[in-house]
Amino acid sequence: MYWPTPFEKEMPGLEIVTLCLVLLLAVVVSGMISRLLPSALPRPLVQIGLGIAIGSIAHVRVTLDPELFFLLFVPPLLFLDGWRIPKDELFKDRGAVLGLALGLVFLTVLGMGWFIHWMIPAMPYAVAFALAAVVSPTDPIAVSAIAAKVPIPRRMMHILEGESLLNDASGLVCLRFAIAAALTGTFSLGEAALTFAWMALAGVAIGVGCTWGITAAKGWFARRFGDDSGSNILVSLLIPFAAYLAAEHVHASGVLAAAAAGLSMTFTTAWASVMAATRIRRRAVWDMLQFTLNGVIFVLLGEQMPEVFAAARDTVVSTGHDSPWWLGVYVAAIVGGLALLRFAWVWVSLRFTLFRTRRRDGTHVSPPRRIVAAMSVAGARGAITLAGVLTLPLAMNDGSPFPARDLAIFLASGVILASLVIASVALPLLLRGLDLPPEHGTEAERDRARRIGAQAAIAALEKEQHRMSENSEDADHYVEIAARLMDGYRDRIDSLSDDTKTKRQDEWEGTERIMRLAAIRAERKAIFDLAQTREINMDTASRLGRELDLLDARLSTAR
Repeated sequence: MYWPTPFEKEMPGLEIVTLCLVLLLAVVVSGMISRLLPSALPRPLVQIGLGIAIGSIAHVRVTLDPELFFLLFVPPLLFLDGWRIPKDELFKDRGAVLGLALGLVFLTVLGMGWFIHWMIPAMPYAVAFALAAVVSPTDPIAVSAIAAKVPIPRRMMHILEGESLLNDASGLVCLRFAIAAALTGTFSLGEAALTFAWMALAGVAIGVGCTWGITAAKGWFARRFGDDSGSNILVSLLIPFAAYLAAEHVHASGVLAAAAAGLSMTFTTAWASVMAATRIRRRAVWDMLQFTLNGVIFVLLGEQMPEVFAAARDTVVSTGHDSPWWLGVYVAAIVGGLALLRFAWVWVSLRFTLFRTRRRDGTHVSPPRRIVAAMSVAGARGAITLAGVLTLPLAMNDGSPFPARDLAIFLASGVILASLVIASVALPLLLRGLDLPPEHGTEAERDRARRIGAQAAIAALEKEQHRMSENSEDADHYVEIAARLMDGYRDRIDSLSDDTKTKRQDEWEGTERIMRLAAIRAERKAIFDLAQTREINMDTASRLGRELDLLDARLSTAR
């Protein structure tokens, strides 16, 4: 009998670690290559190309467990999208966002599902609907990378962000129904409606409950026993997984739970007592995680392409065609169908919006064709589409291979590549030189927030000055320091010309630092109070809060 050596027993683990390191290195190299290229080639295309090179030249083969892949990549990405999306803009454009995220997704699933099955009869209806479901969500990160040279108008970007957040959830929920129908062979519309309602309502409730419960418990513990940055950051990383797993455990939508957890995270961080330095570090950790997860997904997509193409080429024979070029025809037809549906939906939605405006204000405005076209080509597919299609089961309930799985993965991959290329070419052309009406109110709103924050800071300085002056023989010095700060809310007092500072001078500097910290924290609280009462939007509060966090962190670490 052959007994493996200890080294051989450890090889699978070593191979997994090595593979993870190779993927991370590929993400770093892709960022360097995208910056070196003279053309505005978006980073996702560079990462896909690098993945193809790794799969073809290095012969790296990654066998992905769909459920594990979905758990590791989807919850944190949806959570972060929900956390960072401007909430007030999302609410203001809720009609357009819900129309794109729900109406267009359901229309895409139904229309493209029938079309794909008609075009490829060898693909069963359930698999065709599953493919239509995974290609329906859009990816704002890919669009942001494409539009780096030509900035997208703010309101348009807010609509795209809101659409991507919600259509990720609706598209993946439709995918779940399609997979269940493929495995069982049955589908009930009434049962599906009830199941959808349960999954949506319970998923949202669990996501919000997890965020508020975990944040409140962490805050209670921190107030009584102290806190540290590491545990705070780790808790924020675990919240999306907790929401996702809790929702899936009760057969609700883990996707919606992760998105709802991110949406509610903005409001919990407004009142949670977290140090400014912790907020800065947490933001940096999440930026790194977002860059890494998206990069790894696109590199994995490229790495899977050679094997998927080979398997899909064999599958296309079952459709009655011999040439592998038919795969390109299928991808082009699907991309064309998606573009037509999106263009028609955006055009009708915009016409309806302008019609309501005309009835309300009596003004007649023609639909801006370039905006309609830009919104249509901005629907690039990306990480969520790949994550969704890779969750197709490997086998049916009876153990037989899942029908047309490789073909579905290839077609979804082709749609991602084609949509990225189309958006990278067409979107800058459509947006370049586009004159849009100015967005009023942002600067005035920011100035008002700064003014109210400064008033709160002065009030806090007065309170801190009185507290320090009580029963102190140096009250005049406290008044002097507070007066200097309140006069113009200026920077620290200039360093004394004498290099050798006395102990007393150090004490005055420490006093000024304490007063300035009190003022900054009061200013931040006043700004977020305005956001909570909806006097300013949360995006403005977050921007100003980040500036104050930097000042707070600098003064907190000063000694």
